[in-house]
Amino acid sequence: MVGQADLIRLTLIALIGGGHVLLEGVPGLGKTVLVRSLASVLDLDFARVQFTPDLMPADITGTHIVTEDDGGHRRFEFQPGPLFTNLLLADEINRATPKTQSALLEAMGERQVTVG
Repeated sequence: MVGQADLIRLTLIALIGGGHVLLEGVPGLGKTVLVRSLASVLDLDFARVQFTPDLMPADITGTHIVTEDDGGHRRFEFQPGPLFTNLLLADEINRATPKTQSALLEAMGERQVTVG
């Protein structure tokens, strides 16, 4: 990432400090490349969420789904959403509903999620 030394340095500082980073800029500056590269170099799980007005909180936190075993017994199984990753790129957060934004902010602020 040519010309982005400060961005890389500050992102690493935030990552080491356990904080969050807000990357703003026009398309094509390498924001996604930076996050993907960091995840790859640090061997971390990476997920990207494109926030839209119809995205529901369960789409990012996860939900319980019904599964059936070979014997025909059904049970609920938790299917984690993209928030359950090491590095999350949340794109266009401003387009999401307040309820979905709250789910993201809860995960960021409290380091936990409420499902259901």
